[in-house]
Amino acid sequence: MSNTEDRTPLLQLKDLYVKYASGGDTVHAVNGVSLELEAGKTLGLVGETGAGKTTIAKSIMRILPDHAVKSVEGQVVFKGEDILTIPETGMRRIRGSSISMVFQDPMTALNPVRTVSRQIAESIRLHQQVDKRQSVKLAIEILEKVGITSDRVHEYPHQFSGGMKQRVIIALAIACHPEILIADEPTTALDVTIQAQVLELISKLRDDLGTSMILITHDLGVVVEICDTVAVVYAGQIVETGGKDAVFDNPAHPYTKGLFGALPDLYIDVDRLSPIGGLPPDPTNLPPGCAFHPRCTHATDECRESEPQIIQVGPGHFSRCGKTVE
Repeated sequence: MSNTEDRTPLLQLKDLYVKYASGGDTVHAVNGVSLELEAGKTLGLVGETGAGKTTIAKSIMRILPDHAVKSVEGQVVFKGEDILTIPETGMRRIRGSSISMVFQDPMTALNPVRTVSRQIAESIRLHQQVDKRQSVKLAIEILEKVGITSDRVHEYPHQFSGGMKQRVIIALAIACHPEILIADEPTTALDVTIQAQVLELISKLRDDLGTSMILITHDLGVVVEICDTVAVVYAGQIVETGGKDAVFDNPAHPYTKGLFGALPDLYIDVDRLSPIGGLPPDPTNLPPGCAFHPRCTHATDECRESEPQIIQVGPGHFSRCGKTVE
């Protein structure tokens, strides 16, 4: 029985749909996403900009913009409980304490008129039974853990560089030792050297704290370094998912193959890379059948008419296309 319990996912998304209202149109942002995250593991969400990755993350955190959301359907099951159905007061206890998020742009996530130590201390006081003095002490310890020295902990966000601000955001996210850390493209605005430092920091903290993680990125190289499993997102759907090695060694979906084909290979001499033709579909007017078929050189009439279902292509490896594509 204990082995069965060990395999129970820490987090499950079951048939998640998210629709936004934009003017008179309906934006189909997430379209039937089902995912699992095991305790202590890291899941990579990969796909082009606009695929729905951040909306998936915000759905888990329940921080979707109320003014824009038309409907949210499905389940987000955390430790056996559907957190989409619990009251907001209950979600506040989970958000930041059990599930936390590192946002893409640190400047929009930090309060410009409060010192960084005060912002982190406030989060600690909200979730832990400590007084103001103790919360500041804990905040300083967290900041030092991410590389912010004690002489800078009482400074304001504008006094830090981009990389240092991102470290503050990471400190804010891990302040209460969450069980799940969602990192939404945490290195997008940073230069390559700082990117490597931040990713190394996130990996170390994840290992030290035993935290499960969802990493949102469009960088397949980052997935190789950090993730255990990967889910490829296209037009609000998971088109392929599986263990990192299975997906990277034997990609099954034409879109996944296209992503790999667009990457430079140091060991192969080619004149040009092979980008995926066309653009992602308009989420207010998704094509019938397979959402990828307008860009797929292997599309058939069946692809244009019928929405493909997820099929198993290997142990723990699933794809929304069963065609053999070379």
